[in-house]
Amino acid sequence: MRKAQGSWEKRILKSLNSMCTELNIPLAQKRPVNEQKELLNKWNEMGTDEPDLSLFRPVYAPKDFLEVLMNLRNPNYENGEQPSFRNHLGLIQVPLKVKDIPELKEDFSELGLNIGQLGIDDSAQVPPEFFENEHVRVGQKVLAEQDSAAAQQYVRQGCPTALRADLWALILNISNQPEDILYYEQLKSNVIQHNLLVDSLIYKDVKLTASNDDYYFVFEDYLYQVLLCFSRDTSVLEHFAYSSATPPKSYIQGKLGMEEYAVFYPPNGVIPFHGFSMYVAPLCFLYHEPSKLYQIFREMYVRFFFRLHSISSHPSGIVSLCLLFETLLQTHLPQLFYHLREIGAQPLRISFKWMVRAFSGYLATDQLLLLWDRILGYNSLEILAVLAAAVFAFRAVNLMEVTSLAAAEAVLADLSTLKVMPLLQIFLFATVT
Repeated sequence: MRKAQGSWEKRILKSLNSMCTELNIPLAQKRPVNEQKELLNKWNEMGTDEPDLSLFRPVYAPKDFLEVLMNLRNPNYENGEQPSFRNHLGLIQVPLKVKDIPELKEDFSELGLNIGQLGIDDSAQVPPEFFENEHVRVGQKVLAEQDSAAAQQYVRQGCPTALRADLWALILNISNQPEDILYYEQLKSNVIQHNLLVDSLIYKDVKLTASNDDYYFVFEDYLYQVLLCFSRDTSVLEHFAYSSATPPKSYIQGKLGMEEYAVFYPPNGVIPFHGFSMYVAPLCFLYHEPSKLYQIFREMYVRFFFRLHSISSHPSGIVSLCLLFETLLQTHLPQLFYHLREIGAQPLRISFKWMVRAFSGYLATDQLLLLWDRILGYNSLEILAVLAAAVFAFRAVNLMEVTSLAAAEAVLADLSTLKVMPLLQIFLFATVT
């Protein structure tokens, strides 16, 4: 796994360096004073800027990453003639341990059919006094006591909209103290003083994704601020201590290959890929104060999101999620799985992008926030794979009739009308196993 992660990182860095050479742009340079002033003046309206980014391309997109995962093999694992590894017919061929439905039911027991859920029991058909009012009251009590563990347990049943921002901050231990605001301002001044090649990648990504999204285009300026500051934040490097990834290094100009002149590039060690800005976009609905929004995103990234684009055997890592998704489908919808495989529409080719982005940009925002409530509540990303399988189960009848990958993608092109909680409940608790 580490070896695969290492060679993948080399590929990304090579792609970045070749873009540098082709465009003849340095990885980093100090901005001239007049440019610094200009950037400072339009810091809150960077979206109005239209730099020519036609020559820049995303360093990689989720589908490039999927190709790498599909080629992973365990050299110690002999397939031989015996039908082993549950005859896994999916794209992921690494035998990691993933949970089955009984284990998932136990883990996600609070999502059961007989427990109140925001996302179901607050719908128009259910009188609000049955569940919602009481749930709000308990939420206010949790906030009053500032109990982080209680908040984590509480959000497993969903967050009331009015309390979500405070509950998430409590779970993530973000209090936005004066020193945090000062730290954010320092990052901002780093952005204003130096121009990085990564800045253009961030611009391009926001323009290609969030700016074209009906829900998120209004937050364009916030996204630039947060992502540009994030790229300068060396405290993000700390997460590499528990990640399978290593931050990319570059050399000070003219000192190539001399280790004492090696620096992490970008300073936070994370090269953004196509769709990266969608990790931030949903948080803009909850936090309107840039330094708080920034801290929440950074904490979400170092707790969860980094796992979605690095190769590891962690249960919340993207390899395990892909395998969990394929195993759930293959076990519980074998006909559908086999049909899609036969027509060349491997389910993972469709669902991979949903999981890498934690469904951001695919679900309606209210539904996405209900999903992310549960990620925080269970401190796990496994629910992404369960939801991906549940979406296939929900559209199974239509999918059984398609005859090509393009047609299967068309059936699953629009997830914006889906309701997350009913899908998860039906798949986990109402399906006969």
